[in-house]
Amino acid sequence: MENGPSSSRNDRKMIERNRRHHMKALYSQLNSFVPRHSSTEVTSLPDQLHEATNYIKKLQINLEKMKEKKESLLGMEKLNTSMKNGMAVASNSPEIEIHQNGSALQVILITGLDHQFIFNRVIRLLHEDGAEILNASFSVLEDTAFHAIHCEVGDYAPSLDSARISERLRKCVQDNA
Repeated sequence: MENGPSSSRNDRKMIERNRRHHMKALYSQLNSFVPRHSSTEVTSLPDQLHEATNYIKKLQINLEKMKEKKESLLGMEKLNTSMKNGMAVASNSPEIEIHQNGSALQVILITGLDHQFIFNRVIRLLHEDGAEILNASFSVLEDTAFHAIHCEVGDYAPSLDSARISERLRKCVQDNA
């Protein structure tokens, strides 16, 4: 009978030791996912947990912002539906956004699949105005095409060039709407 209690106590110690090792490994794994400012500094376990919690909260906030941005972009993509003769008629007129940062110009063109030719006109207008196209990409979601064009305008007067180019692009899109 004496072997029973000490053996049971040793089993409990072994189980507890294994649990602590397992928890230590899990804490280490969690800590490895959190970006570190200084890898040489040793932080206590509560501080590591606090950092991980703050990092997760920050990620959640960023995720919510991205979801809102996605919803707003999808909202721009949604068809403007109006009732005509008892039938829903969809009008998906093209939209354009132009963002300038110095000599860099970003053009975002949102069109329906039936207005894709506008992309060619926008590229041609940019080329005619002397913009150097660095990158152009597109993606299609349902019946909407999203085009992104990154280019650079002249170095001598980028704000004047950008204003002229922006006006011409907006006019082109409005004429084709």
